[in-house]
Amino acid sequence: MIEFDDLPVLRKPILIAAFEGWNDAAESASGAVTHLREVWDAEVLLELDPEEYYDYQVNRPHIYTTDSGERGLIWPATKVFVARGSHSDRDFVLIQGIEPNMKWPQFTREVLGLAAELDVELVITMGALLSDNPHSRPVPISATASDKELLGELQLDVSHYEGPTGIVGVLSQACAQFGIPCVSLWASIPHYVGQSPCPKATLALIERLEDILDIAIPLRELPEESRAWEIGVNELADDDEEIADYVSQLEEARDTAELPEASGDAIAREFEKYLRRRNT
Repeated sequence: MIEFDDLPVLRKPILIAAFEGWNDAAESASGAVTHLREVWDAEVLLELDPEEYYDYQVNRPHIYTTDSGERGLIWPATKVFVARGSHSDRDFVLIQGIEPNMKWPQFTREVLGLAAELDVELVITMGALLSDNPHSRPVPISATASDKELLGELQLDVSHYEGPTGIVGVLSQACAQFGIPCVSLWASIPHYVGQSPCPKATLALIERLEDILDIAIPLRELPEESRAWEIGVNELADDDEEIADYVSQLEEARDTAELPEASGDAIAREFEKYLRRRNT
């Protein structure tokens, strides 16, 4: 177990985590954490020992060359960042890495032990999966929690999923067992364009995160990148009649299944989001 020394004192911290690999279709969730790191000027706090958790024949190190011709290696790792600033009255702990290959129980204890020492008040995990969602419609984001207070306060759902899970699911379950409030956000990526990146899904995760945190997060180029991604997929679909027909079927099924949400509460939520963003 890592000894966490000289940890900072944080203001009502919230931990946000995402991991590349099985949990992260089109690298949408890890892309969301990367975006948060950049817009919040997050600093590295520590790195979990990679030799404890990674099989280097599965997740190989990457070799690179600098502009000056020097060679170096980047090893697979899980890093912990801290974001402190004027964006909120809270501080944020960001965890990003590759899903570990081994010792998942120990890895989970490490993460939750760090959360406890930093007095984390809420854990938010993010993931992405492939689905039959059409690319031309909003990316569905499922938001679940096991804590009864969070379910009511944030209008979340209870997860009824049963089956294989990844490290995101293991962390979420461990939080529930140890009484740590935890929210899990999952983006559904169109399976026929599941290659990385998918900025539209990353944007959807960031916007749902804004709702959960009740803050405005700078979006920078994400909206433009999302529109460019959708235009590119439209062009690919238009060039293939079979794919175009399939997308049309998905669109019809999605539109038929959805009921329009025009309640006063929904309109009020959108207006509040507009006001938050105008003040950033």
